Amino acid sequence: MNRVSTAAEAVSAVSSGARIYVHGQAATPLRLIDALVERLRKRELSDLEFLHLHTVGPAAYADPEFADRVRVTNFFVGPNIRSRINHRNVDYLPCFLSEIPGLIRTGRRKVDVALIHVSPPDAHGFCSLGTSVEATKAAIEVASLVIAQINDQMPRTHGDGLIHLDRIHAAITISDPIFETAPSTPGPVELKIGQYAAGLIENGSTLQMGIGSVPDAVLAALQDHRDLGIHTEMWTDGALDLILSGAVNNRLKKVHPGKTVSSFILGTRKVYDFIHDNPSVIQLDAAYVNHPGVISRNPKVIAINSAVEVDLTGQVCADSIGDRIISGVGGQVDFITGASMSEGGKAIIALPSRTHRDESRIAPVLKSGAGVVTTRAHVHHVITEYGVADLYGKTIAERARSLIAIAHPEDREGLEREFSSRFAH
Repeated sequence: MNRVSTAAEAVSAVSSGARIYVHGQAATPLRLIDALVERLRKRELSDLEFLHLHTVGPAAYADPEFADRVRVTNFFVGPNIRSRINHRNVDYLPCFLSEIPGLIRTGRRKVDVALIHVSPPDAHGFCSLGTSVEATKAAIEVASLVIAQINDQMPRTHGDGLIHLDRIHAAITISDPIFETAPSTPGPVELKIGQYAAGLIENGSTLQMGIGSVPDAVLAALQDHRDLGIHTEMWTDGALDLILSGAVNNRLKKVHPGKTVSSFILGTRKVYDFIHDNPSVIQLDAAYVNHPGVISRNPKVIAINSAVEVDLTGQVCADSIGDRIISGVGGQVDFITGASMSEGGKAIIALPSRTHRDESRIAPVLKSGAGVVTTRAHVHHVITEYGVADLYGKTIAERARSLIAIAHPEDREGLEREFSSRFAH
């Protein structure tokens, strides 16, 4: 490893035409990105492709000024990229999270350079990918150039995310705070959804959850549950509260019993301190964590996911508002499939009945251009603050009646008219 003093020196070996994978979420290597952007501003580089999941920070490489020299391939679109998606040089690749590492390993999406953010090495020379393994492990395996920022504030995590100094070609040493995201504060609507969801969750269940006020409300409603487990693509402070309360002990899981399993973690310093060198928490490759066959081996898997809208046949749009991409497929289908295959498992879509603009999120049909992330054949339970619609084994008409019953009361009559007009000829 060539340990250098500046980020500019670290990225100096990146050449035009490189395909660059960027470590994501709280592990986004901001110092290295800034140095590459500076090289772009000096017109030292061209024909670059950046590939990544959700990242944090300004992502200036996606700015219009670099459109003639940079392409950005987003496996998941974060808030820092949403306004820049143009489907020309800044684009979205819809894909199950479980399949992204395979795209990289097989070379279908080529990676030449991996920009990573790691903990200091241990006595044996191994650094940790810390808060985020996801597809970064795959990128490290295939990249001909691995550049790291080694940060003494990055937690050291157990599992797949270990990289020896010998695999790192250039590195800088820093001491920067890790990106934190504050826990959400669920309102009355979210708390009601949480109560309905908790009613479906048995003791001994294995949980998958996302981030946001609805998942946090569900987790908050589980404090009195017992023997829960966690096998999820990601978790945050809400899950930590359940671990510390004793509701989660992972005792009854069949896959990694006694371990909290994930692919990345995003939260506050409290979470990062908890996971640091904690053998009860393991971070693993997304191809494994999100594989439906692996997921289904656990009993009573509960997949809790949200959506932008659900139509009256049960189709779920979760990555766009109409044709405007706002997030990604992520692990929703991976875990819904795994939960459906799990003995006693339940696949749950939970969402408020209305948007902030008082538009119904239970829709007659999805908006024009909206993508179907989860098909109507996958969906089992849909929850709003007005109740639970059990769609499994139901016809189109039965589904519509169940979904209308959990829509906002002021929207139900209009939904009934729309269903009769569109479907009941």
